[in-house]
Amino acid sequence: MRIERPATPPAITAANAQAPALELSRLQAWYGESHILHDVDLRVNRGEVVTLLGRNGAGRTTTLRAIMGLTGARKGSVRIHGHEVVHLPVHRIAPLGVGYCPEERGIFSSLSCEENLLLPPVLKAGGAGMSVEEIYELFPNLAERRHSQGTRLSGGEQQMLAVARILRTGANLLLLDEISEGLAPVIVQALARMILMLKQRGYTVVMVEQNFRFAAPLADRFYVMEHGTIVKHFEARDLAANKPELDTLLGI
Repeated sequence: MRIERPATPPAITAANAQAPALELSRLQAWYGESHILHDVDLRVNRGEVVTLLGRNGAGRTTTLRAIMGLTGARKGSVRIHGHEVVHLPVHRIAPLGVGYCPEERGIFSSLSCEENLLLPPVLKAGGAGMSVEEIYELFPNLAERRHSQGTRLSGGEQQMLAVARILRTGANLLLLDEISEGLAPVIVQALARMILMLKQRGYTVVMVEQNFRFAAPLADRFYVMEHGTIVKHFEARDLAANKPELDTLLGI
């Protein structure tokens, strides 16, 4: 049986070093025969936090999955750090420095917190991920629970662990799906501080969020989705002016 080795990511050139962290152009995606995304255009500059807003079923999670190559089919353009990836499988996309944290978190419940952290390989060429010690500095809760099994972690601690595993791989473009959902306010505040710290360190973050109060102080820009397409795009400084229309679009 032939075992395929992970592809070596393209070298960073002067041209793509200045490219956006993520750029979608006329992205379409399908699950089977169901056409979910329709000509999605989106741009995320390096070091930005961008939030995808919309009602349930608007296509936000599918957008993240399409970026990672996890949908059944897609066409259009997905450029990560200047590299076109729309025709690449997920194992060739991740080494470009992109990490996906799904809503279900997906931690290994039978392993300890620290064992979960030791599992991820370093995927990004030329740059190691965060060490376990750096992770514990960023997430003190995980340091305290390092020997606890995944099943014994709180929902908030599981969410921190899911994000921490991405950081271990060397990813610097983080796709986060509903990380605040169902968590206590004190944990949501801790996650907000985490995102701000990551932004200060130069990470790029794309969040799908229902919790507008959580997302509003963190994001540099907002995209609103409806029926699989982008219907609104504005910067954080224009939030107040767009709030009435946004409430209507989100059904608030």
